[in-house]
Amino acid sequence: MSLRNTSSTYGAVSKTFHWIIALLILTAIPLGLIGADMAHDIRQTDAGADQAFIDRAVLIFSLHKTIGIAAFFTAALRILWATGQTKPGLLNGENRAEALLAETIHWLLYGAMLITPLAGWVTHAAETGFAPIWWPFGQTLPFVPQDATVAGIAGWVHYLASRVLIVAITFHVAGALKHHLIDRNATLKRMLPGRRAATPSSTQPGHTLPVLAAVTIWIGVLAAGIAPALSDRVSTSTPTAAAGDRSAGNWQVEDGTLAISVTQMGNTVSGEFAQWQADITFADDPGRARNGDVDVSIAIASLTLGSVTDQAMGEDFFDADEFPKAVFTADILRGEDENAFFADGQLTLKGQSVPVRMPFTLEIEADRATMTASTTLDRRNYNIGDGVQDQSTLAFDVDVDISLTATRAND
Repeated sequence: MSLRNTSSTYGAVSKTFHWIIALLILTAIPLGLIGADMAHDIRQTDAGADQAFIDRAVLIFSLHKTIGIAAFFTAALRILWATGQTKPGLLNGENRAEALLAETIHWLLYGAMLITPLAGWVTHAAETGFAPIWWPFGQTLPFVPQDATVAGIAGWVHYLASRVLIVAITFHVAGALKHHLIDRNATLKRMLPGRRAATPSSTQPGHTLPVLAAVTIWIGVLAAGIAPALSDRVSTSTPTAAAGDRSAGNWQVEDGTLAISVTQMGNTVSGEFAQWQADITFADDPGRARNGDVDVSIAIASLTLGSVTDQAMGEDFFDADEFPKAVFTADILRGEDENAFFADGQLTLKGQSVPVRMPFTLEIEADRATMTASTTLDRRNYNIGDGVQDQSTLAFDVDVDISLTATRAND
């Protein structure tokens, strides 16, 4: 059997690519569907507390992602090979409607084999957490920032493109079976091992209409993928610090960030609380150990934490429905250095109050202050993730980083 195509048969290379891609895609699709159902269960039910269930979900999603990327590279090589090959003509080209549909499905499949896994890879690279891609593929992509909007757009495109892929495969398989069982021609046999030539019909469909139809569908998919993500961004856009209400203290927070990060599956997962408020009373007095106090209220449901945001809100983790707010109340104590301070107090989170001593630096110019702080908390002290006791799955330490700018309130 020849390696190259002819006008009447497919060569060994094209056939090999065809069946390898079919195997990869038909493996990735059910893994993705099963994994999505398991992820939904983890987010919505008590299954999130079952470590064995989480491990199975991670395994399935890692398989899905890795196989999907392997399919992407295989499909790219298949398309490159096809550009230098003769494409065997259709055996029923005289049936114009059916021939045009077959060619449109052909071009839709080419697009789906590239867009679907690539959009999934971009989604993975743009967010953090849950189910790493296995070697030799990396977790990030050049020019793809870790950004919720990018992840949202790519995620929608991946979802819609996967549905186009499923529909196109269904039509493709149905067409092959029709040719084999009803028309009884050699369309399907030409893609089986061995040399199976068949004379194409004298009439062949043009490529212009099928290509335009496929391109139009893909433009619609991309537009439909972009719109919801941008809409979500607009509707959920909130200031990082709730600075609209004036605090009872003598310093008013203008802006800031309250970020956390944790290691999951060997990867750092970072996120921020979008809604929090700090009530600060402070008097810079080097002669006294205590220079003020702070009372911070944090809306737990405002946390975004990469791809595990929904899971983090669940009962075994933050349990946002039962414990919607965290509170940190502390005295502000001076450190040994001029700009060094400590917030020494209690953090109440998920019903647990635990002493926390948080070092921070403070720079004051006139009536404007800039503060940065960081500390490490043990999630076990707050009964967060009790069902996950394996540090290789989810580390115990949670890093907290805070930065804010405040102005002195007028008397």
